Amino acid sequence: APGETETTIAPVVNAPVSVSARLVKISAGPVVPGAAVVNNKAVSASSSPPSSLGTGDVAVKYIERQSGNVYVYLTRAKTLTRTSNRTIPGIQSAAWLPDASLAFVRYLSGTDFSTINSYALPASGSGGFFLSQNLSDIAVSSTNILTLASGVSGSVASLMRTDGTRASEIFTTPLSSLRIAFAGKNRYLAFTKPAYALSGSAFLIDSAGRFSRIAGPSNGLVAKASPSGKWVLVSSVFGGVMQMELVNTATGESLSLPVATIADKCVWAADDSAIYCGIPTSPSASFNYPDDWYQGAVSFSDRIWKIQVSGRYAQLVLDFSKETKDSLDVESPAIDSANTVLVFVNKNDGSLWSYQL
Repeated sequence: APGETETTIAPVVNAPVSVSARLVKISAGPVVPGAAVVNNKAVSASSSPPSSLGTGDVAVKYIERQSGNVYVYLTRAKTLTRTSNRTIPGIQSAAWLPDASLAFVRYLSGTDFSTINSYALPASGSGGFFLSQNLSDIAVSSTNILTLASGVSGSVASLMRTDGTRASEIFTTPLSSLRIAFAGKNRYLAFTKPAYALSGSAFLIDSAGRFSRIAGPSNGLVAKASPSGKWVLVSSVFGGVMQMELVNTATGESLSLPVATIADKCVWAADDSAIYCGIPTSPSASFNYPDDWYQGAVSFSDRIWKIQVSGRYAQLVLDFSKETKDSLDVESPAIDSANTVLVFVNKNDGSLWSYQL
């Protein structure tokens, strides 16, 4: 297992800093993009032991990037605890189960770092298991894992239990550059990897593996399904300008939104009622979005907005520049099931923050 033969790397983790009454810098970073936010009033006693999370508290679980150690921050108690010291250097991404008991992490390995390993890392550090090598994407739900293996001849998606058992093929496609996600019960979302110069599309896939296009073709397309699958948030680029819309998956109707960003900078509320996004204050049309943002050639100065689905109006939630001297470029936002705590990574330095909504 990872870390058992590695040299232990001492984590560089500073104490959380309360920047204002509602804004906390949990970790100076860098952290692995993808944190879990668990409201323990909604967590059953049969999952993670309440004592390890803080009964009635909101727990933020994340992975320190340099070492791969897992930490939990309690937003009410304002305590930070390391729960795993297993060493997995170079983790690129983490996808947590909703109860934050397990994270599916992807990291590069081999002498030339050409192999992508996917590993199920328990928050406690004990146990764990490998998935197939060189998976191009992983999505998780409370009961299943959706994995994608891609090659020159296309892609194959498989579904399995969260313990890695009972794997079955869900669909195959000649498309080789895809991203995948769950889109409600027995449905999946797939979209072509976004690129400024290429027209991309988003598809809903049913349990029989049938594809239906719901958005596109549009340049730089990124899609994010709501938890129930009723809506898909779609961002794209036209004439160098970002735009964003909501697609009703039942009717196919597309509704434009009053603010725009890259959909990867957004997170859905658990009840589908709203979307929280990092919205750039003054994006330049001279860059190629979203490519230049993913590659780090451009960074944004964001404010966080809440977009209400009913009525499609936008409300300013956090003007980061008024709270701290740092500039904010939102990455991997996450929210708890009761919509009380918003967590995000600042892409500029990899730091992790929480904001009390």
